[in-house]
Amino acid sequence: MSEILVEARGLNTYYGASHVLRGVDFVVGRAETIGLMGRNGMGKTTLLKTLIGLVPPRAGTVRVLDHDVTGCPPYEIAQLGVAYVPEGRGIFGNLSVAENLKMAARPGRRGQRADDWTYERVLETFPRLKERLSHGGQQLSGGEQQMLTIGRALMTNPDVLILDEATEGLAPLVAREIWRICELVRASGISSVIVDKNWKHLTRITDRNVILVKGQVAFAGSSEELRSQPRLLEQHLGV
Repeated sequence: MSEILVEARGLNTYYGASHVLRGVDFVVGRAETIGLMGRNGMGKTTLLKTLIGLVPPRAGTVRVLDHDVTGCPPYEIAQLGVAYVPEGRGIFGNLSVAENLKMAARPGRRGQRADDWTYERVLETFPRLKERLSHGGQQLSGGEQQMLTIGRALMTNPDVLILDEATEGLAPLVAREIWRICELVRASGISSVIVDKNWKHLTRITDRNVILVKGQVAFAGSSEELRSQPRLLEQHLGV
């Protein structure tokens, strides 16, 4: 594997007395795109929130760029180059599209670079947002809000982009646009962790995939390996 950017070992995460993650190992390498799959309630979002510090584990460790960030607040993990696009999107509805983007702008961890995701580059990538710069966040459609949330995350110039439920609830044409953006992110060299129920489309762009079942890793391997195991797909994803 290339340079490891995010490394989680033996994660055990709880919500009160509910034991959600059970000894999970998870690694993200540089310029690697990983699909995170599983039925509802299997621990996918909990794993993402544990990686970024929103839910601290009771046991196990999380390292980002070889810094032990276990139990650190999310802003410290973000400063190390990890951006998070939550399932609920989390845009600021009282701010305009332009304000939502500009408030997140900063150079990446390695300083300003020629290939940075600038305001102009984001608008070129998301032409629908360019047409709605003065609109408030609450005035956007669900698909436009998703584009705005991804664009805002890219404005931080992350090394790792974590995207929860990339196309959930979106119309097919809008979902296709989100997949196009995910491919552009991959081509730019940013590592990604993507949760989505469309395993066929997801495995077209991922290098590796992880399936969680009841808070444990049931499969970890390449997209080719996953596609070659229809019984496993049917058992764990219901397809």
